[in-house]
Amino acid sequence: MELLPNAASFYRSTLLDDVMPFWLRHGLDAEHGGILTALDRDGSLLDSDKSVWFQGRAGWMFATLFNTVEPRDEWLAAAQSCVTFLRAHCFAPDGKMYFSVTREGLPLRMRRYAFSECFAAIAFAAHTRASGDAMCKEDAVRCYRSFLHYSFTPGATPAKYEPTRPMKGIGPLMMGIVTAQELRENLGDVTIDGRSCSEWIDGFIAELRRDFFKEDLDALMEVVTPEGGVLDHIDGRTLNPGHAIECAWFIMHEGRIREDSELISFGCQILDAMWARGWDE
Repeated sequence: MELLPNAASFYRSTLLDDVMPFWLRHGLDAEHGGILTALDRDGSLLDSDKSVWFQGRAGWMFATLFNTVEPRDEWLAAAQSCVTFLRAHCFAPDGKMYFSVTREGLPLRMRRYAFSECFAAIAFAAHTRASGDAMCKEDAVRCYRSFLHYSFTPGATPAKYEPTRPMKGIGPLMMGIVTAQELRENLGDVTIDGRSCSEWIDGFIAELRRDFFKEDLDALMEVVTPEGGVLDHIDGRTLNPGHAIECAWFIMHEGRIREDSELISFGCQILDAMWARGWDE
């Protein structure tokens, strides 16, 4: 019975007294803004290139600590540095976000998918709540709208597979759920492209349940046919228990927010099934 209270205390102290001081001391880029993302365990710099995902994740983390733990000036300043760097350097002229940039913010790599937009959206949303910056709210909504466009509009991105064997992956649904949850938490249940955050979440969970969770296999698939069929090939048979457990967490979190026991039960069903799949006896 003492395990969970002790774990909570351990994780809290490790986060606040070890992890965050490390990144504040070694990661923040005082010269160019944003955060350096390739550090050795002693804080020395391994590579000065910057992950755009990390700019958003770090900005969200600093702002969320400010919002939920304690309003420390150093956390708000760190979040501001990350969102300012995102806004100034991480968008291509057409509005799509890069995957990586140089330390100064020059573009290095663009990926076909739009997950940089998700991490930027949650950073902008959390910083809106922390700072009251109305422009950040607009940026958060714009980033989520861009994610929706590139992830679910046919032809918006280059096809990953040839038409011979079309398939769809679970990743965009998962990212759609958790990003909408963070926007709703920090901005309210805002409407984006005609649906509220809660409505987007409902739709993504419904598709995940209908097409990706297979009762007969007791498994959450990573990829399926566009209609939700099982692909009896290596791509289709490959499972990722860690990824699926992350998905279960998002669904259970939504169930807890809504006090919806059925959603919690569904998340637990995925967790139990994929824990068993991943556990090495």
